[in-house]
Formats: sequence, C-alpha cells, structure tokens
Amino acid sequence: MLEIKNIDVKIKDSSQHILNDFSLSIGKGEVHVIMGPNGTGKSTLAKVVMGHYKYEVASGCICFCGEDITDMAVDKRAKLGIFLGMQDPTEIEGVTNSEFLRTALKEVTGEKINLYTFIQEVEKDMQDLKLSGDMLHRSLNKGFSGGEKKKNEILQLKVLKPKLIILDEIDSGLDVDSLKIVCQNINSYLEENEEASVLMITHYPRILEYIHPDYVHIMQDGKIEKTGDLSLAKIVEKEGYHSINVMDEEDIYE
Repeated sequence: MLEIKNIDVKIKDSSQHILNDFSLSIGKGEVHVIMGPNGTGKSTLAKVVMGHYKYEVASGCICFCGEDITDMAVDKRAKLGIFLGMQDPTEIEGVTNSEFLRTALKEVTGEKINLYTFIQEVEKDMQDLKLSGDMLHRSLNKGFSGGEKKKNEILQLKVLKPKLIILDEIDSGLDVDSLKIVCQNINSYLEENEEASVLMITHYPRILEYIHPDYVHIMQDGKIEKTGDLSLAKIVEKEGYHSINVMDEEDIYE
C-alpha cells in the first residue's frame, strides 16, 4: 500500500536534512509502529507522507497504491485515502465539527451527503467514542480537552474511512480509560476494513497492549535502525534505545 524509497527530506529553503535515505514498505492490512528518541524524525515522517508544505523531498519517492505521490498536494492525498491523526489537532473557531466532517466527507466521496443519514451515523460513532453529543455543534477542537481532541481525530477516521491511517502519538494526553476507548475504535475499524493499514508513531509501548503491531521499527538519526515485532518494543521499554545498537537479529523477534 505504501512504499517509501530512499527519501532524503529537508526543511524547505534550508540545508537541514531530517530524514536520510529513509525506506519503508507497508502492505495492505499491516500495522507498523515507529518508535525512537525525540528529534529523530518520527513526526516529520508522518507529515511528509501527508504532504506538509514545510518539508521538501530532496531525493527518493513515496508511492501509495502504486501511484507516485511525492509531489502531490495534501488534499489529493487525502482523497486517495491517506489520513493523519495529528499529535496536536488544530482549533478552528467558527467551523463546527459537523460542518467540518460533512464537508470533508463530501470532498472524499465526491457525492452529496444526506444530512439526516450523516447525523445518524456520526452520532453512533460519537457514542462509540464516549463523546458528548454537543461536540458535534461546537467549533472544531475549540475548548476540547486533550482527550476529546484525540477522540475527535478517531471520529474523523471513522467518518472518512481511509485506506492508510497515520497516527502521530495518538496516545499522548490520554488517560487509561480514554486510551482503551480510542484503541477499541481503531481495532473495530480495522476489523471492518481488513485491507486498511496503520503507521503509528508512539513513545509509549502501553498502546501496543491494545493495538498489536505486525512490525516495530526503531528510528535513529533520520532512518530505521532496527525492525522487529512487539518484543523489540518491550526490550526498548526495559533497556532504552541505546540497547538496539548491540542487539542480534534473533533478539528482536519472538
């Protein structure tokens, strides 16, 4: 589904490179987790796949479902089925959650959205996420708690039904109960959409107790240094990132 081939990424109008000869392949229905120290390029990776204006792919390419999207605009990537759950969702005064979701869904599907059917479906999704009904009519993320903002990102996922789900530290700022609710909704979405794939960025292996990855990648200095399964995340949690440099291949797979 996603093929990132040897990309070098820098901040636009700067010589500062953040990703260096970075490659990653994600198949349909796979869950990949990216972990690593602060400042190693994890969030940059998420933004680059989504097409953030701040970054420039100096070399290499990004392909999605066989199509080169390296220079594609953000809205076109979203219409193809790429979704980014943001680490710090933006507040937009004067645009209600309902207006935002309905407009985004219309852009993705290209179809006129029946208001009654839309409200019914969204209200059910909100109940699944334990979100108050009045949030649908409030300004997007305005005055939302940290947990509400993250749940609202998952609400967008459920409404827009993307093929590739990128989650940038979706677990940060969530209490235990909210984390369980968020993960239950992600898992139910993946069960209903078996070909959907996930690229999840996290610092905390706790979320991996609820969303089980096929692959765990450790990033350092703008590239992937080690790949393994869940056991790799457990080793890092126990021994720290410095330990990966001395691991043998058999150490990182259960």
